[in-house]
Amino acid sequence: MSLRRIVLRDFVIVQTLDLELHSGFSVLTGETGAGKSILIDALQLALGARADVGVVREGAARCEVAAEFDCPLPLKAWLDEQGFSTEEVLLLRRTVDTEGRSRAWINGSAATIAQLKTIADSLVDIHGQHAWQGLTRPDAVRELLDAYAAIDLGPLKALWADWRQAKRALEAARERQASLQQDSERLQWQIAELDKLAPLPGEWAELNAQHSRLANAQGLLDAAQLALSALDEDDSSATGLLSRSLAALQTHSDIEPRFATAVEALESALAQVQDTVHELNQYSRHTELDPASLQALDERLSLWMSLARRFRRQPEELPDLLQQWRDELARVDQALDLAALERIERQAHKAFDTAAKGITRAREQAAPRLAEAVTDSMQTLGMKGGRFEVALQALDEPQAHGREAVDFRVAGHPGATPKSVGKVASGGELSRIALAISVVTSSLGQAPTLIFDEVDSGIGGAVAHTVGEMLSQLGRHRQVLAVTHLPQVAACANHHLLVSKQTTKGQTVSQVIAIDNDARVQELARMLGGHSGSDISLAHAREMLKMA
Repeated sequence: MSLRRIVLRDFVIVQTLDLELHSGFSVLTGETGAGKSILIDALQLALGARADVGVVREGAARCEVAAEFDCPLPLKAWLDEQGFSTEEVLLLRRTVDTEGRSRAWINGSAATIAQLKTIADSLVDIHGQHAWQGLTRPDAVRELLDAYAAIDLGPLKALWADWRQAKRALEAARERQASLQQDSERLQWQIAELDKLAPLPGEWAELNAQHSRLANAQGLLDAAQLALSALDEDDSSATGLLSRSLAALQTHSDIEPRFATAVEALESALAQVQDTVHELNQYSRHTELDPASLQALDERLSLWMSLARRFRRQPEELPDLLQQWRDELARVDQALDLAALERIERQAHKAFDTAAKGITRAREQAAPRLAEAVTDSMQTLGMKGGRFEVALQALDEPQAHGREAVDFRVAGHPGATPKSVGKVASGGELSRIALAISVVTSSLGQAPTLIFDEVDSGIGGAVAHTVGEMLSQLGRHRQVLAVTHLPQVAACANHHLLVSKQTTKGQTVSQVIAIDNDARVQELARMLGGHSGSDISLAHAREMLKMA
């Protein structure tokens, strides 16, 4: 059991629906146009399908779809990692309004559509009514085989991209050897010019600060001497005055306690002035007029400005410019080294080829197993003696998906040579082959719920009953939901859901109800093509249910 319940509000022509689902094999039936596939469409929306304003029922502001699943154990770790609550039940909810805006929730917390799509394959496997069309597309055929063989093409495609990039780099280098050589010579000359200066990051600002100090050295010394004479030259200086004031107050501080605050302030001021005097003395003793250093700074600043003008950059940009040219030269020299590029290309090709051979071996092992399984299913689907083959054809040039194409071939009767299904199979045969493949691949999937949306199109009679038996057998191990127009298939189901529509006051509304006993007999009678109330059709319907 996986899909427990689905709730719809204002979805297409459904005003409101709250439907419980059960384990085993369930069918949805109804007259043409009743909306049998609406539930499938709604479920796909809840699982991240593209939203469209057309899903909002006419006259409503928005539609809402909610699907409740048993939470598969492997998903719980992912839910916890993504910050969603982990319960025994997994609730997906999606809304779409008339402006096309869509919102999604997982277990009550806001979610992205990408997150819905991530968990979709772990919950539901849907086989559509046009599955046979994929049998005529080479990429779809290859994907079917790869899914059956559990092949992950992600690593191979990454190696393919690496190889293609290496090939493009080598080809571009071969075509641009002359221009690359010119670029290398130009960059070497530019780097050599800037290397004469060897600018360092942050040096420009420091040079300007040093130059300003040296150019104003005499004025700075004079200012320091003037400050020293004011602070500590004689008794009338700041130090002398502070010392006398402090001594006067200290003499009487034992008599007047309020002098204590003033004494403390004077002691602090005197200490600060003495520290300042010490610093200024140090500055005066170690600062000299240095014309030679000033000249050297002038020359370096002049070279710096000259190069900045030559290369049309701000002076402070020169260190970054030098590094940029060095990096560019390294890339150019790398492109000039054809031997290295050829070696890289060979290594990338070898890595891809090794992985591609592994994919080929996996396909070669899976192809006969898939062919045998589908052939067995064909025998019960009205193609007795037919044969199904999976052919691998080597490509002239390898592709991102590997070294071979995959072709599905079929012989519809004994003695015939298998040929590509799209060329020899009729529409009905294609439908039956697609159904056989769906059944075979579904039995290997991990999703606990399988949905078949009119995959029985184009078949009937005893074959239709066989299809019903197949789906019923699948339902013993997994939850199966099928939309069908065949009474033989519907009779094999454990649960029967009837889809109907009514028109009230100009509005058409669809509803889904579970039916059993007499209601089910009447629906099967209608599906048989007779009048649902005729004795013959009712008797036939009861017999079908009894046989199932």
